[in-house]
Amino acid sequence: MFTGIIEELGEVVSIEKIGDSSRIRLRGPVVCQGARHGDSIAVNGVCLTVVDTPDQLASNSGEFSADVMAETLSRSSLGALGPGSPVNLERAMALGARLGGHLVQGHVDGTATLLNRAPGDLGADGLPRWEVLRFSLPATISRYLVEKGSITVDGISLTVVEAARDTFTVSLIPATLALTTLGAKAVGESVNLEVDVLAKYVERLLADRALPPVPTETAKDAS
Repeated sequence: MFTGIIEELGEVVSIEKIGDSSRIRLRGPVVCQGARHGDSIAVNGVCLTVVDTPDQLASNSGEFSADVMAETLSRSSLGALGPGSPVNLERAMALGARLGGHLVQGHVDGTATLLNRAPGDLGADGLPRWEVLRFSLPATISRYLVEKGSITVDGISLTVVEAARDTFTVSLIPATLALTTLGAKAVGESVNLEVDVLAKYVERLLADRALPPVPTETAKDAS
């Protein structure tokens, strides 16, 4: 489980194709601290399992590797990464730690395309103090988004500003623009989306209420 608060802007070092899957090697000195084989690290919102730790790699320079199966490559934007690509990195949250964003599983529900960027007012350095980004919204997950609700975009916990039928917008502060991949994301590029899992549970529970009750065997009946 993750929080959607990015710890580090890492980088893809190399990608090795292994049949339909890949082994991806990434540089992330912060998330590598104390990393062990089998640990979970979210890469652009995709939960990956650490295969090789820095101690096991020849360079020992804050790098780790993870296997990405064909299913993940086809359902996320990880298949479009290449050496040098920046990536958002977050370690799995520790039990009892502060939940700064929202509950994020690292399971991608779909991908979206950045449609446009609308910069806000400029700061003294001439850079936007904030920016509104509009993304496409797959029909399969549109019903889970609500205004001021939570959405995970490339692993980043964000608040939905506008939730239309086939698009949505988020407003980014300078820190998010500077410390995540969304700061340099170009119009037309893809991102990974994960909706709030609580919305999916509520939908399932409400759907089950419409079904006839399932008979249960009591202890008396069983005897």
